Amino acid sequence: MREAVIVDAVRTPIGKRNGTLGPVHAADLSAEVLTALARRTGIDPGTVDDVIWGCVTQIGDQSSNIGRFAVLAAGWPEHVPGVTINRACGSSQQAVDHAAHAVMAGQYDLVVAGGVETMTRVPLGSHRTTGQPYGPKALARYDNFEFNQGIGAELMVERWGFTRAQLDEFAARSHANAAAAIDAGVFDDHLVPVEVEGTKFTVDEGLRRGTSVTTLAKLKPSFKPDGVIHAGNSSQIADGAAALLITTPERARELGLTPIARYHSGAVSGADPITMLTGPIPATEKVLRRAGLSVDDIGVFEVNEAFAPVPLAWLAETGADPDRVNPLGGAIGVGHPLGASGAILMTRLLARMRREELRYGLQTMCEGGGTANATILELLS
Repeated sequence: MREAVIVDAVRTPIGKRNGTLGPVHAADLSAEVLTALARRTGIDPGTVDDVIWGCVTQIGDQSSNIGRFAVLAAGWPEHVPGVTINRACGSSQQAVDHAAHAVMAGQYDLVVAGGVETMTRVPLGSHRTTGQPYGPKALARYDNFEFNQGIGAELMVERWGFTRAQLDEFAARSHANAAAAIDAGVFDDHLVPVEVEGTKFTVDEGLRRGTSVTTLAKLKPSFKPDGVIHAGNSSQIADGAAALLITTPERARELGLTPIARYHSGAVSGADPITMLTGPIPATEKVLRRAGLSVDDIGVFEVNEAFAPVPLAWLAETGADPDRVNPLGGAIGVGHPLGASGAILMTRLLARMRREELRYGLQTMCEGGGTANATILELLS
C-alpha cells in the first residue's frame, strides 16, 4: 500500500463570535486557506484530485456543499471537485482521514483536506430549528433523553469526580499555553493572515490573558444550577478555516516538495451518546493498538478541549504525561470553530512536532452523538 504524507498545513487566525471574521462568508474564508496552500507549495490547483471539506452546521451560508463553493471562491479551475462531510466536531479530522485513505489506496494522488465553520454567521444548533435530527427510534432507545453535550460534560465530571477547581485550573492553563505559543511565534509559519474590511487579521482573538482560577470562579454554571461546567471551562464559539495538502512521497518529490509528516494510523470509535464526550478514550486505545505503539511513544497529544473534563478524563484513563497534552493551548483558550477544528488541531500538532523534533504526535476529538476520531502522525522532516 502507498504512503500518504502531509506536505503543508495552514490555518486562519481563529476569530471569536461576532469578532473580526464575522463579516466573512464561509466560502470566502475557506478560499483564504486554499489560496495560501497553493501559493506556498507552488502547486497547480488544477492538478488537485479533490477538496474534502469538513463543516458541521450545513445550513444558510454553509449549505449546498460548501466544499465545492470554496473551490470556486478560490478561483481554482472548475474541473476541481469539492465535497463536504460531517462527523460533528471531528469533520475536518475525518476529511484528513478520507484524503489519506484515498491516497494510500491509489485513487487520488494530490488532495486537499480541511474545513470551515463561521459560527458567527451560522449559529450553533441553527440546523435543528426546523426538525428533530435524532428520530423517534434513537430517542426511544435512550428513554427519550434529550442529547446535550453540556449535560454530557456534567456527567463526566460526576463519573470521574472532578472538582470545579480542577476544571478551572485546566482552563486557565489553556489560555496560558496559548499565550506563550503566540508570544513565541509557534504559529507564525502556518498562520494565514485574513484581510477584513481593510485590516489584516493575524492572531487568535479569543485568548484572554491573565485568566486564572480566581477569575473563572465568578462565572455561573451553564447547564445545571448546581453544575460546574460554565463558559470559562468550555470551548469558545468561534470562526475559522484550515487546510492540509496530502500526497504520496513520490508525487511530493516530483513537485519539489518536502513532506512534513507521514499519516501513520487512524481510527474512529463510538461511545455512549448520552455522556457523548468519552469517545476519545476508546479511539485512542484503538489507534495505538493499530499503530503498534504505546502512549509513552507519543511525543505530543492534541485532545480537543470541547469541555475541560474531556481531556482530564482522557488523561485519567490513558495515563499520558500531562505536559505532553495540548502544550500550545486549545479550544478553551482560543476557540472551537467546529468544522475547522480537526484541521486546526493538526496544524498545531505539526507545529509542536517540528519545533521539538518529536517523532510521533496523536490527536483526538470528541464528537456529537458519541463518536471520536484519533490520528497518529510521524515526523519526516
